[in-house]
Amino acid sequence: MEKISGESRKPGGKAKAVVKAVVLAALVAGAVYAFRYTPAKSYFTAETLRGVMDAAGPWAPMVFVLAYALGVCLFVPGTLLTALGAALFGPYWGFLYVWIGAMLGAGAAFFIGRTLGRDFAAFIAGERLRKYDDAIQRNGFATVLYLRLIYFPFTAMNFGMGLTKVRFRDYFFGTGLGILVGTFVFTFFVGTLKEILASGRWAELLSAKVLFSSGLFIFSFFIPKIIKRLRRDEPISNPMKSPAITLENAKENRH
Repeated sequence: MEKISGESRKPGGKAKAVVKAVVLAALVAGAVYAFRYTPAKSYFTAETLRGVMDAAGPWAPMVFVLAYALGVCLFVPGTLLTALGAALFGPYWGFLYVWIGAMLGAGAAFFIGRTLGRDFAAFIAGERLRKYDDAIQRNGFATVLYLRLIYFPFTAMNFGMGLTKVRFRDYFFGTGLGILVGTFVFTFFVGTLKEILASGRWAELLSAKVLFSSGLFIFSFFIPKIIKRLRRDEPISNPMKSPAITLENAKENRH
């Protein structure tokens, strides 16, 4: 990471960093605009994806995974993509394909942010921000895991982490573990309901499986509060070692 930061200080490095940052901003703005204000968003509907999956035949899981990864980079809401995966493939296979697609999309967005935005972020970072950047690098896995568990906006975090000094392996494993529970709960809930509605066995709506999935779904909304409470109650000897404290202090210093 020091090499990246150093490049922005070379002759012409500032201009190059600014150009790449402008390209990154244009890509993000273009992706948001395309999904919200153009017909592109129609490709990420249940009907369209179901037609594509039917046409793909045995390649349907791979097509869905790639579509999910692309959707992540285009700022398509993750809950929409996850619900579609559960509806198309059921609670268990849907979970697996959604998780793989989310990881591919998260990795791609991270590398886009790292390639196009890191030099500029390193150039404009003052001493105070550089201190937090160093703390994130030292505690990368814990920071990423914590933010994933409290449901920090998925796509924004993917690109944003690419701007920091966090190591990719810390980001990858922190993301993989951090989204595991939430992804399973949501796909299990949606997939279970979809199977019952499709079969027409309405009595199963009161089955133990549905009640269990509903309970997990409701409990998932309390996970962020539980994690935050645990972080507050944890004794901390060095505030720079805590991702939670680091993040809260960073927010305070921006106001």
